[in-house]
Amino acid sequence: MPVASTPSIALDGAIGHLVDIQADVSPGQAGLTMVGRCDVSLHQAPHRCQMAVHNTNLPWPTSKRVTILLSPSDLPKGGTHFDLAIALAVLKADRQLPDVEVEGAVFIGELTLDGGLRAVRGVLPMTLAAARRGIRRVFVPEPQAHEAAMVPDVEVLGVRSLGQVLAELTGREVPEAPPVAPMSGSRLLSWRGQERLEEVDMADVLGMADGRFAAEVAAAGGHHLLLSGPKGCGKTTLAERIPSILPDLTLDESIEVTALHSLAGALEEGDGLIRRPPFSAPHHDASKASIVGGGSGRVRPGEVSRSHCGVLLLDEFPLLRTDVIDALRQPLESGDVTLARGDDVVTYPARGLVVFAANPCPCGDYRPDARANGCTCREVQRQDYRRRVRGPITDRIDITRHLEPLKPHDERDRWASPEPSAVVRARVAAARARQEVRYAGRSWRLNGQAPGPVLAQEWPLSSEAQAVIDDRMYAGRLSRRGATRVHRLAWTVADLRGAAAPTAADADTALRLREGDPLLSAALRREAS
Repeated sequence: MPVASTPSIALDGAIGHLVDIQADVSPGQAGLTMVGRCDVSLHQAPHRCQMAVHNTNLPWPTSKRVTILLSPSDLPKGGTHFDLAIALAVLKADRQLPDVEVEGAVFIGELTLDGGLRAVRGVLPMTLAAARRGIRRVFVPEPQAHEAAMVPDVEVLGVRSLGQVLAELTGREVPEAPPVAPMSGSRLLSWRGQERLEEVDMADVLGMADGRFAAEVAAAGGHHLLLSGPKGCGKTTLAERIPSILPDLTLDESIEVTALHSLAGALEEGDGLIRRPPFSAPHHDASKASIVGGGSGRVRPGEVSRSHCGVLLLDEFPLLRTDVIDALRQPLESGDVTLARGDDVVTYPARGLVVFAANPCPCGDYRPDARANGCTCREVQRQDYRRRVRGPITDRIDITRHLEPLKPHDERDRWASPEPSAVVRARVAAARARQEVRYAGRSWRLNGQAPGPVLAQEWPLSSEAQAVIDDRMYAGRLSRRGATRVHRLAWTVADLRGAAAPTAADADTALRLREGDPLLSAALRREAS
């Protein structure tokens, strides 16, 4: 039979689709046609496959008409990982592999001209998609076998070349082949990597009782946080330690985060599941594509998605480009990012904790107290600087804290004993466990992600607590969106206390966190209780 098919996987953002690669080799005018909504890199695949087959000492049907269809045809397809499946489909259609059974297996890998394989992006989400379709055997480039093996109940074969794949399929002795090179985007330096977070601890943060409490509430409920204050007041110090008070990722979260890093090409050979919440701190001059996602060719996840279930620190927030600031509205509100590039529309999750850090002025020395004010900026410069932090963005930020530099007596206080991250992390984990029970069976996990209408209907505040919020809203000082976020914050404050429901005091604390007002000492004492 001149028609043969081989399974592979197409990625639509973080979602994988099973693709049936059909090849027809028949007499007629010699030529090659490939159809099925293929991008440029995929249209080049037959040339790579032809030379790979030739250098594996097998004939390519150059004197026949070769037609390749990637089905379903209405699904956009791109990438070089289809090479291996295309070569096998053509060889099988040309009756060079008449007895090979490829059903129940998926083939992933880019071919080189000498018949070797190269690593590709997105092996983990592709393997997940194959497993969900009942496929239990996956062929991948050798360096990415460990990545694919993260999916349970799937037999993973890490191979180096087309010849090794053919030998596995036909039951022959597997030939030797040169090792597969790792991805070209592999990390060269690790000093700014995730390992650096293991060296920081909340015990390093002196003073800033309200800032520490705000960070704990943000971590417990997944609330976005804005830290403002003059330079040197500890904004970055506090923000960099928030990942240390987050609990380990659940198995589902680990798979989600690792799959996103796989799509971004950030996994290396031997990397396992990401167990700790990721942390990212891109430079303030980063482009919109790097922060939110995008790029030429295949749309890739940005830092806001790579920080899914973790922390994204946007230091010097007002210096970000205007298009980046505006593009953050969707992920802050909905917890995902939808990117459109022509016919390619993809959605990536982005339910991470975003921490914004901002100076009060360009020079960073402005203080309301005239005696301590060392600002050299003109008033028009300060206004332009603050205007960059637009209202629609600040309205989506749950918590605002204005920090002051550490007082000399706080720095020299021998009796001060800041809580270490392990102690705070235990409280955060207990609060998140209460939310997990409350939202069991829902599509969200934390208070900061709960839809406002559902929260108001199924988990309303008491009349006294609601009155605290309504008074501020009817006075015009709080928007409807802001009221919903205060409602969420009140539940998080109650969860940290271990209470069954928020009280009026919890609502007041939530309102102060939202508006940046000083916290009452009673609320801070709960942190240490």
